[in-house]
Amino acid sequence: MNDILKISDFEQLARQKLSHMAWEYLASAAGDEITLGWNESAFDKLKLMPSVLRDVSAIDIRVPLFGDTLPHPVLLAPVAYHKLFHPVGERETARGAMVSDTVYCVSTMTNTSIEVIARDCPDTRLWYQLYVQRDRGYTKSLIERVEAAGVRALVVTVDTPVLGNRVRETRAGFHLPEGLTRAMLEGLPPELQITGHGTDLDGIYYPLCDPKLSWNDIEWICKSTRLPVVLKGILNPADAEHAVHTGAQAIVVSNHGGRNLDTAPATIDVLERIVRQVDRRLPVLFDGGIRRGTDIIKAIALGGVAVMIGRPYIWGLAVGGQEGVAKCLNLLNTELKIAMALCGCKSLREISRDIVTQ
Repeated sequence: MNDILKISDFEQLARQKLSHMAWEYLASAAGDEITLGWNESAFDKLKLMPSVLRDVSAIDIRVPLFGDTLPHPVLLAPVAYHKLFHPVGERETARGAMVSDTVYCVSTMTNTSIEVIARDCPDTRLWYQLYVQRDRGYTKSLIERVEAAGVRALVVTVDTPVLGNRVRETRAGFHLPEGLTRAMLEGLPPELQITGHGTDLDGIYYPLCDPKLSWNDIEWICKSTRLPVVLKGILNPADAEHAVHTGAQAIVVSNHGGRNLDTAPATIDVLERIVRQVDRRLPVLFDGGIRRGTDIIKAIALGGVAVMIGRPYIWGLAVGGQEGVAKCLNLLNTELKIAMALCGCKSLREISRDIVTQ
């Protein structure tokens, strides 16, 4: 672990360690994976403008969110099936988040129930990512379960009415190995059970994709929970405007890591337009392509209040368990502080649009 000096070091080590199927599931995206590449390369087009002779002896990266103050702006995005990457799975991720004092958003497709995660890591800031099930009664029961478990926010994925064209995942014959379960979906009615395996990805993901999902359902969810509702998967300014009026309390600008609609824009390319549309009426979080602290400062300069990472912390989990997750977060936050100091910013509030140029 001492030789790991940047996020891409974790990536290389994780690829060596994971099975072919697990790696292909994690690394792949939709179609020709153009959007996946754009998510990272779009950051390279943005230049940072330094500012000198500022007192940057103390750097503050705390961020207020939902009445809480997070010690740093890097949150763990929902990623499915952590036991594919580490034998302890989501509990190990939660421990890494607890050590780092950050938010861990548990996926609907978790291998470990929210109750077990919360009991094992009572001090972790847990959010829960919700795919709205075709059975709305079961959806309501999931909301009640996560509320009872002490989850602090509900993150509703809104960008998957149908499954993206996941070529590499299909070719790898993706399936859950024997002994791994979808812990939060075990009570689904028989007609909605996940039955697919191998090349039958539609069968695997059937309960997660509801082509009938609409803004009316989002309004219903907002009224069905006492938790803050965050909508994840917004790329269109018109959709951001809808989110404001449906009762959502935050949005995540995200293209699902490039896993849904290939050639959809890189998230950093649309962030500023979304922020301008929302006009401070709710917080805008950012997800997609974060690999460096310089990426984080760019996202914040363009209006994001915090960022979410997915693949990077899973690489850390695969390589070093909770220690790997924590080190991944530490690397990014250390790089962020360095970038802030060199741009003359003592706090996140001082990161302005002026520090980013094309």
